[in-house]
Amino acid sequence: MNKLLLIFYSIFFYNSILHANIHININQGIDIPAPIGIYSFKWKENNLNIKSDDIGNIIAYDLQNSGKFSPIEISDNNKIYLHQFTRKTLDTSSIPKNLNINTLLLGKISLNKQNEYLISYKLIDLINNPGKILLNSYRTAQIQSFRKVAHDISNEIFKKLTGITGAFHTRIAYIIYNKNNEYPYQLCIADYDGYNQKVIHQSNMPLMSPSWSPDEENIAYVTFEYGNSAIKIKNLKNGSIRHIANFPYHNGAPAFSPDGEKLAFVLSKTGSLNLYIMFLKSGLIKQITNNSNNNTEPSWFPNNKELTYTSDQNGNPQIYKINIHNKKSDRISWEGSKNQNSEVSSDGTFLAMVNSEKKEQHIALLDLKLESTKILTKTFLDEAPSISPNNTMIIYKASYKKNSSIELISTNGRFKKSILKIDGQIKFPRWSQKI
Repeated sequence: MNKLLLIFYSIFFYNSILHANIHININQGIDIPAPIGIYSFKWKENNLNIKSDDIGNIIAYDLQNSGKFSPIEISDNNKIYLHQFTRKTLDTSSIPKNLNINTLLLGKISLNKQNEYLISYKLIDLINNPGKILLNSYRTAQIQSFRKVAHDISNEIFKKLTGITGAFHTRIAYIIYNKNNEYPYQLCIADYDGYNQKVIHQSNMPLMSPSWSPDEENIAYVTFEYGNSAIKIKNLKNGSIRHIANFPYHNGAPAFSPDGEKLAFVLSKTGSLNLYIMFLKSGLIKQITNNSNNNTEPSWFPNNKELTYTSDQNGNPQIYKINIHNKKSDRISWEGSKNQNSEVSSDGTFLAMVNSEKKEQHIALLDLKLESTKILTKTFLDEAPSISPNNTMIIYKASYKKNSSIELISTNGRFKKSILKIDGQIKFPRWSQKI
């Protein structure tokens, strides 16, 4: 029985994974995105050591990645000049009408008296109140912080135009494997768009199931460095390791509560998989399920009192909801022969899960109010969905013939992109939840 449990939980990470730089490909866009013009951020002295229009490009990619905007590059050939930048309103008559732009972003870079780069920008309405300045701000930065500033500006624009907090300054965590490395298994983090990748832990033995703390200061994960699985928490600031669970047989699927005070996980020390939570301040462990079924993959509701989880108590795996105090459990997924690996949205209105039917598994959304299921993806073997903290996008792992990748899809299913490992695979993507 215990060997079967170990096989059940290990099957997802024993595939070969090759490591290379991440890049993003836009490969689907069915939505009707709002067109926004972006004038390249230029430094007036023209001797900046990097391409100053990288800021404009990053903002364009951010807005495009959301699935809600279609950025259009505006150049000097379109007769929009930076000397108009200082005006309180913009003369919009010089904008070619065939561009059909709703809003326009103008930016420039200069040096201030403190020898810092001053990044100024304006967002102008061209539709509802043509020429009205919607945003007029600036930020100071050193060159190495330009990407961060660009993401900050993207968030500001996204919030202004949609009313939704942007998720362009968030991060992702994932596991990679490269058999040619001295330490083949690596736990990595990166910006949401794949840049600034860092290896935070590496091992000769399998790693799996990273989980972000809500403040982004810690990551819980599973390691097999002790022969069997064990759960650890690593502090990203000082590198310290906290040992959480190393009981006989399986220890897995850690998930931080939204308040950061508890960690849910799965143990099989009783002979079957059951849910437990640890109160992180005291170290007290409380058992939540106690039966002979396999109960696994916990995910927290925002009230910090309820979990979704996968259970095979009715035969095939389905999604259940349980109250950690009274331990009342109810089945909540019904469409599809199997549903598993759920994650609850930060507002508690829906969850993403893996839906299986006819030997294929896809990412699906379960609307918890309407109790309806919507299939989002079409690839053959999709798994490990993780929702952006603003609930507008989902990342997940998709499998192809010899490779796998992290995919991103909007929660309305109308926009899709790939975050790829070149000629290789990637596992267990998880989106941070701090915005």
